Amino acid sequence: MNLRHLVFFKELARTQHMAKAAENLGISQPSLSYAIKKLEHELGVPLFEADGRNIKLTSIGGVYLKYVTATLNDLSQGNELVKQLMDPDTGHVKLGFTYTLGQQLVPELLSHFKNQTENQAITFELGQGNSGVLLQALADEKYDIVLASNVDKLGEQLTAHLFDFIPLVQQEIVAVVPNDHPMVQKNPLHVEDLAPYPMILFSQNSGLRPLIDQILSAAHVQPKVAYEVEEDHTMAGFVRYNMGVALMPYLPLLNPERVQIKHLADQPLQHQIYLVVRRSGFITPAVHRFQEFIRSYCWQHYTNQERSI
Repeated sequence: MNLRHLVFFKELARTQHMAKAAENLGISQPSLSYAIKKLEHELGVPLFEADGRNIKLTSIGGVYLKYVTATLNDLSQGNELVKQLMDPDTGHVKLGFTYTLGQQLVPELLSHFKNQTENQAITFELGQGNSGVLLQALADEKYDIVLASNVDKLGEQLTAHLFDFIPLVQQEIVAVVPNDHPMVQKNPLHVEDLAPYPMILFSQNSGLRPLIDQILSAAHVQPKVAYEVEEDHTMAGFVRYNMGVALMPYLPLLNPERVQIKHLADQPLQHQIYLVVRRSGFITPAVHRFQEFIRSYCWQHYTNQERSI
């Protein structure tokens, strides 16, 4: 079915006059008549009937007009949406990020990006989760960009075949202990100093768990696992109520009146955060602009200054 013929049909239904409709459409009257006859032939029903010197819709034509109008309106809105998405100044970005990045990095990036005049009309849709969940959502095209840890596999599929992992920033791994814990006064504090105490660890599906296991192994610590949790604030809450000590990324907004953050001596490993994008597939100009902004900003303000978050 020819889309132009639907446009012709809608205009003829509006004017109910062959000559006027042809003039409004900028085509000849025979061309309009041919298009309507072809449309009626395809549908197998008459859409118009004579009404004196003019024409009018048949009852079936009136029903069909409602669907044609709705379809053309939806198509027009879709065309407008595509134009907006393809405009780098008015596009939309679907961003996923791990829980730890909500306190500083993501709001910092969004704030500085939106402060640039040309970016103020770009909109964002945000989502959080652990790295595995985020990467699966990225593969399913629910996100355009993900900020997360490097996870080797999604099921049996190697993530290196699906995504590009671009190093952005590093997070310092710190010890978090209750305010009345004996380790509060320990300076310097080493990982092995935590060995006698129950520990709160990240769950096995967390992108941070392999790093924490590596840190404990390097210190020859076999942890006494009290609980396994998925995200950082839950971990800090368990520590606050004396349910264990924890190793976790530094979170600048943790309340020092509730838990104590202790920097670790002789612990060189940090949590690497990556900008993760699909290796194949189309991205809009607005997504590309934000992606390049992230890379440039993190290089300038973190990597180049040897800063972690």
